[in-house]
Amino acid sequence: MRMVSAAALTLIALCAGPAGAEDLKAFKLTIDGVTVDIDPGESANVTLPGGKQSKVTLERNDFATFSGGSFSFVHPSNISVTKTDLGENITQYLMASALGTIVVVQEYGKMNPVFLNQLMLQEMTKESVQAGAALTQEPTTRKLADGKELTGILAKVTTRTDTADFEIVGFGHADQGLLFITRVAGEDAATEKPLIDKFWQSLKVKL
Repeated sequence: MRMVSAAALTLIALCAGPAGAEDLKAFKLTIDGVTVDIDPGESANVTLPGGKQSKVTLERNDFATFSGGSFSFVHPSNISVTKTDLGENITQYLMASALGTIVVVQEYGKMNPVFLNQLMLQEMTKESVQAGAALTQEPTTRKLADGKELTGILAKVTTRTDTADFEIVGFGHADQGLLFITRVAGEDAATEKPLIDKFWQSLKVKL
């Protein structure tokens, strides 16, 4: 995004309301009280209070930082992260690419979820295994940039026609913690590697 005025620019990431017969825009851009509907990559002419004409342009950054209550990571700005309250003081954050690669973060407010690694793997792979897929796994440790170590499982599900790679690791204390899950299809591994690498390289745990 190109800065128009550090003091006057407000960006509201909400679906815009109907604008006559025009298509709906993804964003509202407000400058000195004047609002214009706009999509990333577009320019618009705005008449500011006092009659001054200004041209504004909304550009999307390649990457954005997503922050939960006790973690943050960098992701492609064209992929959104959804938040779901699972109850029992557990919040789930999901990022999914167009190819079906997923990154899940589960935030636990009353327990340390590290021991749930195996259970989570079973839940995510049971249908494939029941259908005849082979499941292999091994323990793993992933060290973050700040030195924190996440422990868990690396697993692969193999069918006659394809494979899927899983990594499930956790970090926590006695009454709180985080569980991190990635899944990528074997045929998409090379294409999706930058997405997964960016997640792990930028992940920060604030516990």
